[in-house]
This record gives sequence, structure tokens and C-alpha cells, in this order.
Amino acid sequence: MSQRISWKKQVKQLKPKLFAHRLTPFRTNTREPLVIQIFEPTKKRIIGVIHVPALPGDALGTTRKAAFDAALRDLDALADSGVDGIIIENFGSVPFHKGTPSDPTPPHQISALAVLANIAKEGFPELKIGINCLRNDAKSALGAASASGADFIRVNVHASSFVTDQGIIESDAANTLTYRKLLGGNIGIMADILVKHSVPLGETDPARAAEECVGRGLADALIVSGHGTGAPVSLDVLRAAKSGAASAPVLIGSGLTLENAAELLAECDGAIVGTALKVDGITRNPVDPARVKALAAFFR
Repeated sequence: MSQRISWKKQVKQLKPKLFAHRLTPFRTNTREPLVIQIFEPTKKRIIGVIHVPALPGDALGTTRKAAFDAALRDLDALADSGVDGIIIENFGSVPFHKGTPSDPTPPHQISALAVLANIAKEGFPELKIGINCLRNDAKSALGAASASGADFIRVNVHASSFVTDQGIIESDAANTLTYRKLLGGNIGIMADILVKHSVPLGETDPARAAEECVGRGLADALIVSGHGTGAPVSLDVLRAAKSGAASAPVLIGSGLTLENAAELLAECDGAIVGTALKVDGITRNPVDPARVKALAAFFR
């Protein structure tokens, strides 16, 4: 007969395995390397924005040709004037849907983002192309990025919860990350902290919000914005976010201009720029190549 081992002896044998995790404790402010390295960390990057006009089916929509002609005109202007990347967003499709199962993004908006991103990637393969499916549809943005070959997405609410003009929006990082893995895991996630056009329901300290978004939300890069589109970011908020971001890049998400570029870029890793690159600095105007070239010079 085989000899039975007492439960005390079994526990003794298992103990090293049960408590092995204590040797390598998890720290939320340290994660090397980043899940996806969107840009090589050798210089600061400028990402231009294509604000896609209202589409047929939107509250302010006109024709597909008008919307696509405007978007493609801005694509050429940005790509030919020195940007490192371009992010495409359904900016004209106001009022926005939350992008949740109960308030989904209309299919025509998602499809348009995918088509435009594919045109951008095929036409300018040297540029990093991103998608932002407003207001906060990370899953659709990932799907569009996967179909189009885009490199990254922007997620406005990736960690915590916020009151917005669409109501309360809650983070969904777990489902975002698992869906990305299902798609192959090679699409970067740029996540806002304390996102513009909103009021936080949770953490309000920028350093802590950055730490949570990277350490627990597993964002690849962080975005820090002012209170609204085109509004400059606070220098103190930017510094605090950078201090909490560990190794994750921190980008400015609004309000970078020729006048404040030198001061703000000294505290971050790059910027997403929309309004300052438009004719007369007005968000809904076309991209002005001269403005793009002038601002891009700060990144060289």
C-alpha cells in the first residue's frame, strides 16, 4: 500500500509555491516595457488631427463627398507639412453618442473612420495613424484600427468615471484590453486623464490619475488636456501627470500653440494638435500648411 502524506506535510511542500508571488510584488507605478510602443522614444512627436465633418445620418450631416473631401484635404495638408502622426476623429458628428451598448456609435461613423484611416495608412505608411471614436467608443475604434491598419487609438475615458455632456461615462479598460488582445494586441492605446469637456467623479490628482491609468489601466501613453477643445493645459497639471506616468509617454491633448510650445514641450513627450493647425486657429476651418510647418519646427 502507498503511504499517505499528512495534510501538514502537504502544506509544507506547497508553501514555497503558494507564496512565491511575494518575492516579486506588483507595483502600479512601474511597468516595463510598455505594452505597445507607439513611437520610438528618441524625440518629441507632433500628431495632427483630422476633424471629420458631419456625415450623412448625423444631426448636421450633408453629403459623404463633402465630408470626405474636407477630411482628405486636411490629410494631405498635414502629411505634407511635417507631422509624425495623424489621428482621425468623428468630431463633426455632434451630439455624440456615448459609445456604450445602451448608446452605441452609429455604424456609419465607425465605417467612415476605418475608411479614412486606411486611406491615410496606405497613402502615408511612414506616419503613425490613430483613431478616436467619440465620445468614448474604444471597442469600435479598435475594430476600425484593426481593419484599416491604423497604429493606435485614443480613449477619452479609460480609467475612472466622468460626467460629460453625454451623461456619466465609466471606464471599460478590461474589455478594451481583452478585445485588443483578441485582435492581435498590436494597436497602441493613448488614454486621456482628466479628459476635456468633463468633470471627474473619481481621482482628481493628476499624478495619481496618471499612475492608475498606466499601472492598472495598462495605457501605452497618456494625454493631458485643458478644459475644452483648443484650451491650453496647465503646466502644473502636465508636470504632475508626467511624475505619475512612470515610463509611459505623456502628450498634450489640447491648446498647444506657437506661443506656448517651447514652455510646454519641455515638460512632455509630444502633442496632439488640432485647432492651432487650422486657418486662423479656428477648429472647424481647414488645416493651414504654413501653421503646421511652423509648429512642427519645434519638434525637430
